[in-house]
Amino acid sequence: RRHILDLTVSHARFDPALSREAIEIVRSIMEAQQVVGTLCVEFFVANGRLYVNEMAPRPHNSGHLTIEGCIASQFENHVRAVAGWPLGSSEFRQPTAMVNLLGDLWELGEPNWSAAHAHTDCHLHLYGKSDAKAGRKMGHLTALGTNARQAATRALQARHAVAERLIDAELPREIAEFL
Repeated sequence: RRHILDLTVSHARFDPALSREAIEIVRSIMEAQQVVGTLCVEFFVANGRLYVNEMAPRPHNSGHLTIEGCIASQFENHVRAVAGWPLGSSEFRQPTAMVNLLGDLWELGEPNWSAAHAHTDCHLHLYGKSDAKAGRKMGHLTALGTNARQAATRALQARHAVAERLIDAELPREIAEFL
């Protein structure tokens, strides 16, 4: 949506060769730049090839699903790395998905946040920003599931519930093929 991350999903089905290539790209960047801490590297896949979209040398929106999803979140491991402490496990506890909450959701007034809490294994995070503007990241929802598709569906349905007239709850076709 407008070139802003919409949905992040763990445990997606992905070509193992591309996964290894992504890890090697990130490893080489971190070593060349002597990065200490978190480095988020977002990739696009097109025609079977990886393309780097964005890099951020800090905890990043793309990794917010680690808060509930992983044993040690990106925030915890960033602090540990910078402090010189041993890293915690970045292993996922279970499949996890995260959807952004953009300022567009406030178009018809304050969203119905209690509707998000009614969804199983969903966690609401609001960033406390005062001005809701179209395209501005105001928060995110994280959902857990028994598999990637269930986690993604729960996250999308919870976001739909808070502002039903404004946003679709369907899993996009281009994402569904990986879940």
